[in-house]
Amino acid sequence: MTSRSACSDLCLPRNGSARRLLALLSLMMGLIGLVASPVRAEIGAYVVVDAGTGTVMDEKNATRLWYPASLTKMMTAYVTFKAIREGRASLNSVVVQSANSLNQAPSKMGFKVGTTLTVDTALKIVMVKSANDIAVALGEAIGGRERAFVGMMNAEAQRLGMRSTRFVNPHGLPDNAQVSSARDLALLAVALRRDFPESRDYYRLGGLEYGQKTLLSANREFLSRVPGADGLKTGYICNSGYNVAASVTRSGRTIIAVVLGGASGLERSAFARQVIDKAFRERAGSRSLASLSSNPGQPPADGYCKRNAKPGLEGLMADFDLQGGAPSGLMSFMAGRPGSVLKPGAATAPAAGGKADLSDVKLPNGEPDWKKVLDRTLGPVQHELASLRISTGVPVGAAPPRASQASDGSVPSTIPVPMPHPGRMRTGATDDADLPVLRQEEVQAPAPGSLFQPGKGFTVPVPAPEPKSGNG
Repeated sequence: MTSRSACSDLCLPRNGSARRLLALLSLMMGLIGLVASPVRAEIGAYVVVDAGTGTVMDEKNATRLWYPASLTKMMTAYVTFKAIREGRASLNSVVVQSANSLNQAPSKMGFKVGTTLTVDTALKIVMVKSANDIAVALGEAIGGRERAFVGMMNAEAQRLGMRSTRFVNPHGLPDNAQVSSARDLALLAVALRRDFPESRDYYRLGGLEYGQKTLLSANREFLSRVPGADGLKTGYICNSGYNVAASVTRSGRTIIAVVLGGASGLERSAFARQVIDKAFRERAGSRSLASLSSNPGQPPADGYCKRNAKPGLEGLMADFDLQGGAPSGLMSFMAGRPGSVLKPGAATAPAAGGKADLSDVKLPNGEPDWKKVLDRTLGPVQHELASLRISTGVPVGAAPPRASQASDGSVPSTIPVPMPHPGRMRTGATDDADLPVLRQEEVQAPAPGSLFQPGKGFTVPVPAPEPKSGNG
């Protein structure tokens, strides 16, 4: 039998006041833990693949249906590169801004109807600026009509084995009928690099210069800071969150990560670097992209971005600080929690006592110093990215691609083209949102006649408006 004197130190209290005190202390400890816990990275789906072997190095929800947003434009580029390879178009072929293409929501260039540019320039604008109007204009040039081009996109998706993918537009603006998966988009990214190695410069440009404007790529920080980074594409709509297909080549080996559903542009890029770095440290995997079992699930419910809380400075540094050590205390516990993308042993920035010291990444006014945050989460700048100057207009004698001269608007495949989703959200839609450190400048619509001068380009037909039942 335990004596009262021994029980005073070892036993639980028996009176009500003591029990209430313990309950209060327990609640306070829980609240302290809650306050101390930053919002952490919760990526919706991702897959990491060795591009040379097709080996899957890591994945989460890789076959779940997801909205691709501007990662769609990788297929727009793929179909265009194939048309060039087959001789149906050239880099100097004519692309025309039509009323249908101009009608697309931002991000866009806003050229007046009738403005001409080459396929080469259009590709650069699509891959760097992610301009939705030029993606449609390019599709009209290659396919004759936007809807025909979408049929070509779906035919290529089926041929490449993208079994969960269905396209309804060439840019990725919101349409709940346009779905893909991390696995399928990784297949596309691998194919884009493999099948058209001569075209890799298009998706590793950091910016474009047009007139007095500089159009910066939303992927520029990743490209300039991550050693070996060489592509590919970013994307964002609210229903998808922040997406990226990122590729890195080191010592002749290329790793590609497709990350879907990030809460911010920095989070998606930092997470991509984290899982790519991990893949380079590993030399083998047991599965291929083709072998991943289909478990599509449902895509995110509308308004995904409103539910996916941004991690904030503390969360970003806790998950992605390249200068941090192993997690300890509360951070270590959180690293092992279900659903966390932070694995035990991942980098954090704990100070004495286990609390992250963020003073060295803050400005004197207490706001984040985003340059220092980028240095610590993506890495210091490896090289400056030059911006490439572009212009409208085409060489003398340039002609439209052959498909646009003779097309009757039919789809050149047996793949059905889905009709637009009845709830399609076009007005005010924004795609390919940028990292929080710099604003992506928009090109203002030019004054009438400033880009399209009489006597130049009038021999090039402007694509006819899409039928009302079509994809315009």
